[in-house]
Formats: sequence, C-alpha cells, structure tokens
Amino acid sequence: MQPIRSISLVLAGGLLLAGCGGTAPSGAVAAADRLLDAARDGDRAAFEAGIDRTALREDVRRQLVAAARASALEVDGGTSEFALDSMISPQAVRRVAAEAHAETDLRGHMRALGSTRACLGESQVGGDCLLTFGRGDGGWRLVGLRARDLGVEMAASRP
Repeated sequence: MQPIRSISLVLAGGLLLAGCGGTAPSGAVAAADRLLDAARDGDRAAFEAGIDRTALREDVRRQLVAAARASALEVDGGTSEFALDSMISPQAVRRVAAEAHAETDLRGHMRALGSTRACLGESQVGGDCLLTFGRGDGGWRLVGLRARDLGVEMAASRP
C-alpha cells in the first residue's frame, strides 16, 4: 500500500506543478486581451469590468509600503484610496503592456501561476509579473499591477 500512496503523491505534485509556469489558460489570455483593448480604446466601463479594484488597491498599497520601508520610512495611515486609484488606470496598464512588448502576442508573454492565476511578463518562461490575472466567480480579472517608478523623496528641511 505504501508504494501506491507514494506514486499518488508524486503524480498529484506533478499535476500541481504543471499548472505553474506553463501556458496561461485561454480565459486569462482573453481577459488580458479585452483589458488591453479597453485601455487602448479609452473604454472606461470595459476597463472597470476587467479589473478587481479592491485586489489592485491592496497590491499597489503593498508595493508602496515596501518602497517606503526600503527607504526606512513608515507611512502613518497608509496610502489614500484616491492616490491608489490614480495609479490604477488605463494609462498605467498601457504603459506596463508596452514594457512587456506584449501588444501583439499576449499568449507568448503569459504564463500560468497555478490554476487560478496567470501572469503577463516579459516572456512566457520567466521574468517579473507585470500584470497578474486571477480567476474568481466573475471570471478572469486583473488583480495585480506592477507599480512603476516608486520612489520616496524627502522634502528639504526649512531653515
């Protein structure tokens, strides 16, 4: 009985790993395509339908806190919703997609991250995730966005 259990565990682990880093599910690629079209065309309603704003706020907030801490700063009260929303925009998505050189070949730039997440990166085989899509009850939507040019500048002290 023990060898069969070991084989089952190895097969189950192999199936789980097969979903990581492989080709992104077609639903994720279609969601990315719709989102990029909406961002390019300035279709705000389609853009909002393709994102999970709550998840994106948390993702961008996490990145901002990490950038501040890297500069030995703590931000009391955190970042405002207004500031976060200004970073989650069609323009930001267009900039990130252009950085990935993914305007024409999404499938070649997307990879699976398990069964419920997919990543748009610089290539299918590796690199950082620039846009992350998650599958939920409403289908595939953008849940992660690499915030660009995060820097912390200190105001000069007044004499």
